[in-house]
This record gives sequence, C-alpha cells and structure tokens, in this order.
Amino acid sequence: MAELATIARPYAEALFKAVPDAELIAWQQALEAVAAVARDPQVQALADNPKVTSNQVFDVIVAAAKVTLATSLTNFLRTVLENGRLAALPLMVEQFQALVKARQGVSEAQIYSAFPIDAAQLADIMGPLEKRFGRKLEAKVELDAELIGGVRVVVGDEVLDTSVKARLERMKSTLLA
Repeated sequence: MAELATIARPYAEALFKAVPDAELIAWQQALEAVAAVARDPQVQALADNPKVTSNQVFDVIVAAAKVTLATSLTNFLRTVLENGRLAALPLMVEQFQALVKARQGVSEAQIYSAFPIDAAQLADIMGPLEKRFGRKLEAKVELDAELIGGVRVVVGDEVLDTSVKARLERMKSTLLA
C-alpha cells in the first residue's frame, strides 16, 4: 500500500497545482466519481488487459462516471492511464482531497468511540477539539468497543486518548511501577 501512496503523491500534487480555485468543487466531484469507477475490480481488470487501449479504458471510465471533465482533468486521467497507474488513482484523489483541506485550513479528526455519537454530542466534542488542536476539524466517527467508554481522537500524527481503556492502562502501569 505504501508503494501506491508513493506513486500517487506526485500525481496528486500536480493535479492540486493545476486546479483553479474557482473550479475546486467541480473538480472534487468529478474526481470522486472517476475514483469510484477506478476502484471497481472489473475496470481494473479491463485496464490490465493488454488487448485494451488506454483510450478505450478512458472512454469506459468517463461513461461510467457520468461526469464532464475539464480539459486539464481529461489530460490528467489520460496520463494516469497511459502510465498504467489506474490502481493508484483512488489514492491520488484521497491525497488531492487532503491537499485541498490543508489549503482550506481543515484537518481530519478520526474519533473512535465505544458507543454511537449523535449530532449534538459530536458538536459538543468538536468545539473543544478545535481549540485543542488549533484548527478547523472535519470529524469521522468510528466505533471501537474495546475503548469501554470515552473517546480517542487522532488528528494527523497527534492522538488525544480520553478512553476508559487508556485510563485503566495508565493506572496499571502506575501500580506496577
């Protein structure tokens, strides 16, 4: 997986530099649609077939995605296909989205909770988290029953663990020391 991420990075950066600010939302939607098609195993198999040209694969992807691509985006997709990098396209789009969020000053906050969090609870959590991390956060919540209670928040390489499991582990290490 790290190899695909390494392959995807220069493509994502080049695409990010090419996008005009005014067209950012349209490009993001088109890229998401194209990446969804590229994730399909049948499309991957088609692209890997030596009897199929990159132009044929391009036509299939654009038709399946049902989007109109800007000229720069068309050229980007053709380059990806000609270089045999379709497998890395979904990662390119993810890295592109991360660059867009960074430009907008937004970071992703992965919140792990032992129990489901409703919208009101999430709003109560996000205010202090944004102050703590000093930037606007976009929350993604995932359930993790092993936490017992509380939450564990990961923002980039920073972790804030207020779970019961973490507290019990700290108490254990203190008692054993």
